[in-house]
Amino acid sequence: MLNVSLKTEPSLSSRSAGSRPYVVYTPTHYHVGTAVPLLVMLHGCTQTAEDFAAGTHMNQLAEQYGFIVVYPQQTSTENRNRCWNWFTPAHQTRGQGEPASIAGVVQAIVEQTSHWTIDRSRIYVAGLSAGASMAVILGATYPDLFAAIGVHSGVEYQAATNLTHALKAMWHGGPDPVLQGQSAHEAMGEFSRRVPTIVFHGTRDAIVSPIDGDQTVQQWMQTDQLASHGTYPADFHRPSSMIAGQVPGGYAYTVFSWTDPTGEEVQVYWKVQGLGHAWSGGSPNGSYTDPLGPDASLAMYQFFMAHPLRRTSGPSGHDGSLWRNLRRALASCF
Repeated sequence: MLNVSLKTEPSLSSRSAGSRPYVVYTPTHYHVGTAVPLLVMLHGCTQTAEDFAAGTHMNQLAEQYGFIVVYPQQTSTENRNRCWNWFTPAHQTRGQGEPASIAGVVQAIVEQTSHWTIDRSRIYVAGLSAGASMAVILGATYPDLFAAIGVHSGVEYQAATNLTHALKAMWHGGPDPVLQGQSAHEAMGEFSRRVPTIVFHGTRDAIVSPIDGDQTVQQWMQTDQLASHGTYPADFHRPSSMIAGQVPGGYAYTVFSWTDPTGEEVQVYWKVQGLGHAWSGGSPNGSYTDPLGPDASLAMYQFFMAHPLRRTSGPSGHDGSLWRNLRRALASCF
């Protein structure tokens, strides 16, 4: 098993789960025994875990608010550009491929109780580009694990099933998001539940078309409607609220949100005017970032904290038995 010590800062360490390397950030003043959230961050193509950490400044937020961040690393062996293989059917279902591998990283973190105490109701995943597209897949395939997901410049669930279709989806949009929403709901299987989603996309993204942002929101709208048995009657063209904003000296943006009949926010969509294929509000210390946009990292963290996992469905009854079932399923994958 690979286990590399990383000395760049005292609270950052490299480890592995099976063959999947990952980097963990632990806040300086964290004490084992204090249950805290876990945020899984998935980098984009050509990036590394360390690069993504620097660009999103998520570690600084973890230091400020007291949560753990894990950055799974894609390897050049699995994809020469270090892209997550979101466009391959082998990596689009539960219990196999990269979704199972990333879930295995979460399992490894949760079970290392001598290092961390994770609040299992507050485990989240977010990503950029290929990482965002994999976050979408994880929301559909492991809704019992991830309480909510963040999608920055990504595509809808199963937008493509090969590389040729992936390029088409990135440039021109994917299939009908209503149909893909149904597919995502089917992928949830017996773990079906409403998955809160926050989406960021730039209007000048030349790598992943802005239409993909719209489709991602629409896909999850359909998935969540099905998972909630019709109790979440959202309409993409009629958001519950729409707020316009402006970063001083930077980009204008509009935030759309949709709530359920009780007023609980289920989906949020940030459209950033003039933003290209870059993490909004990110640091120039990392690649694919643009500091002129609103702070996507802070917005995602705040959205996540408003959405703990409520275990209202699934075959396992309560948190402990659900986790044991998940652990057994993941063990069979490695």
